[in-house]
Amino acid sequence: MSWLLYLAALLAILLGLAHSVLGERYILIRLFRRQDLPKLFGSQDFTVRTLRFAWHLTTLAWWGFAGLLWLLAQPGWQPSQLLLLMATTFAASAVLTLLMSRGRHLAWPVMAAIALLVFYYV
Repeated sequence: MSWLLYLAALLAILLGLAHSVLGERYILIRLFRRQDLPKLFGSQDFTVRTLRFAWHLTTLAWWGFAGLLWLLAQPGWQPSQLLLLMATTFAASAVLTLLMSRGRHLAWPVMAAIALLVFYYV
């Protein structure tokens, strides 16, 4: 029955891909054409970057879940493998947030701390 988890993982990957590609094309681009976006930290540029990274962060999380499903379908998986995958997902989330916000969004250090704590635990 592990093929069900493999299928679920594949669907999660495809869902994330569709979410990012279609969201960028049909929602974000149209939203960013508006002239009345709020000015977070004094600029619409920061608002655009924040909305964009938050949108794509969802995709990254779904891909992390896909990795967990894939791993759980493997015979003989170890709990440490799950922890490494979670830490990697949080690390990637921290990097995406850091880069897209140019360090101004306060979520990246929290995500980085979670990743480091879990990496250390493993």
